[in-house]
Amino acid sequence: MDLYIVQAGDTIEKIADRFGTSVEKIILDNELQNPNKLLIGQVIVIVYPSKTYIVKEGDTLSSIAASNNITVNELLRNNPFVLSSDYIYPGEELTIAYDRSARVSTYGYADTFINRETLRKTLPFLTYLSVFDYYIGQNGEVIGGNNDRDIIEMAIQHGVIPLLHLATITIQGEVDEELTFRMINDEELQDRIIENTLNILREKGYYGVVISSQMISSDNQELFYNYAKRFSDAIEPEGYITLLAIDPKPNISNGQITFEPLDYSHLSEVAYSILLIRYTWGIIDGPPSPVFSVKVVDTFLDTFLPSVDPAKLSIGMPLLGYIWELPYIPSLSDGNSITIENVLNLAVEYNVVIQFDEESQTPFFISNNANADNDSSGNDFIVWFVNPITFNSLLNLLVEKDTPSLVVWSIMSYLATLWLVINSQYEIIKLLPEF
Repeated sequence: MDLYIVQAGDTIEKIADRFGTSVEKIILDNELQNPNKLLIGQVIVIVYPSKTYIVKEGDTLSSIAASNNITVNELLRNNPFVLSSDYIYPGEELTIAYDRSARVSTYGYADTFINRETLRKTLPFLTYLSVFDYYIGQNGEVIGGNNDRDIIEMAIQHGVIPLLHLATITIQGEVDEELTFRMINDEELQDRIIENTLNILREKGYYGVVISSQMISSDNQELFYNYAKRFSDAIEPEGYITLLAIDPKPNISNGQITFEPLDYSHLSEVAYSILLIRYTWGIIDGPPSPVFSVKVVDTFLDTFLPSVDPAKLSIGMPLLGYIWELPYIPSLSDGNSITIENVLNLAVEYNVVIQFDEESQTPFFISNNANADNDSSGNDFIVWFVNPITFNSLLNLLVEKDTPSLVVWSIMSYLATLWLVINSQYEIIKLLPEF
């Protein structure tokens, strides 16, 4: 795989010639929306299949998969564009295999209102799917899951383990601090939550529970441990798994990176896996800054890996950008979330140069109102986001540290370049049979 950074004067034709591939393949693989409006600093992913197949008259996906000794799901994973078309055509080239150097597991987060075609396109790339739709009521009732049955069925069909994500969230979408405090202190409340959750697991067909532990701290971590242990002791005898979703709470001050001092070794004793993820919503407080940092992940792993089994940790990454209006005014200005697709459309509209921060391994750009296609006279803005270099740097780090497990927040939008970077280099672990 090559990651090419677009330079001044580049065209899609020049890039294809440079790498000995076709314009059509680059556009399909990267799902480029504006192939004739490439931006300086934009990253193009170039992949090299180890085996391909030319479609013949009468071929079907099933027959091609069978003749090449792979599953249909793997064929879709290697050729996701197939799902965007009603047919495969004679003469069309399909990827059968890549030479892969390692194996990784992947977690995807999704709400139940995810577009089903987006879900169908993403599932071939997932090991686990965490359904973010259940929350705890004041009396221990478990609320949600009104539209998840087909999601669970689709996940299992694609060899993906469906997980029920359980959180304490207010009607405004914020963590309910009072209920969380009661939950980790009141064993009777815990018993009701566990029993209600267990009933859903049995009824719906989930394989386990992700317990949201976003409010865990060094002061209350033993209470969370006890809660998780009660959960695990109750559901594991029936074959279900218990996972913890924890925000490591990175703090950067004077160039130093620190984290909430949690005993991850102790917490991992009751968890199938610990998902290290910060939930990012529509608005983010604070000044413009990287939305993600590979250096922060590296520092975290160096800090905690000596005391915890690396196979127990899964590292989360947000799949979105944030936009801040300039000038930034403390306490008044917020960053607003934006999908990666819209980030790139905005960059094209304003004809920007995409810059790159080496420390965090993430890109950013500042608006250029003078060159905007719509002759905008509005305020300037800055956008931070993630790109294929971010994905690749993080994956390389995780494999190097023997923690090859990635959590994607979230999969509500399909981002071709993320899955292309992963799938062309790594075998995605599947723990259930694929069709």
